[in-house]
Amino acid sequence: MLADHALLTAAGLTPRSALLGPNWTRLPAAAAARRELAITIDDGPDPRITPRVLDLLEERRAKATFFCIGERVQRCSELAREMVHSVENHSHRHLHRFSLLGPRSLVAEIERAQDTIGITTGQHPLFFRAPAGLRSPFLDPVLSRLGLRLASWTRRGFDTVNASAGAVLGKLTRGLGAGDILLLHDGHAALTDSGVPVVLEVLPQLLDAVAAAELTPVTLRAALAPADRPELAP
Repeated sequence: MLADHALLTAAGLTPRSALLGPNWTRLPAAAAARRELAITIDDGPDPRITPRVLDLLEERRAKATFFCIGERVQRCSELAREMVHSVENHSHRHLHRFSLLGPRSLVAEIERAQDTIGITTGQHPLFFRAPAGLRSPFLDPVLSRLGLRLASWTRRGFDTVNASAGAVLGKLTRGLGAGDILLLHDGHAALTDSGVPVVLEVLPQLLDAVAAAELTPVTLRAALAPADRPELAP
């Protein structure tokens, strides 16, 4: 029993683990075959940073997936409606104790974000990412009930704690390839020595690297099989 408990605990503390249920750490094979990858951006929307991220993406005609915090969507509803990419569920309050919540609290936290994002943007999320990627065995049944897929990442740059744009870019582009899911943050972003949010320095260089590798950035939603995408399903 102690060994089982230890295994479940370790799995919950490992964001890329699939021991507690299905977990996207890479795009499906069909998307990888099309030389697609996904840039995901967490913890927004942030009125100081997100509009500039959106401008950078628009300049390069690139798509990204934003995992948004429900209460931030409430506070920045106009900005959330301008995020014409893919807005997905990152919980309502981004609690540090998220992985310790019981089933009822998990349902309330995730469902509230689901409703807030759906009502605000007009499109209900299809994906969920746990705060810091940490979760418990209770999460997978809740996501199944709400029709959500868990998504983590292939690589992250630790840009909430690392103020070096070069170091963050290096972590994201090392071994860059088709099917990758990359993680950046527009909320809780670290600041460079010059006071610039790291994501704003990294993103243009990352998009250059993606283009040089002849890869196409797509949303997680676009990487789904047509039958799993509400807008394409019969």
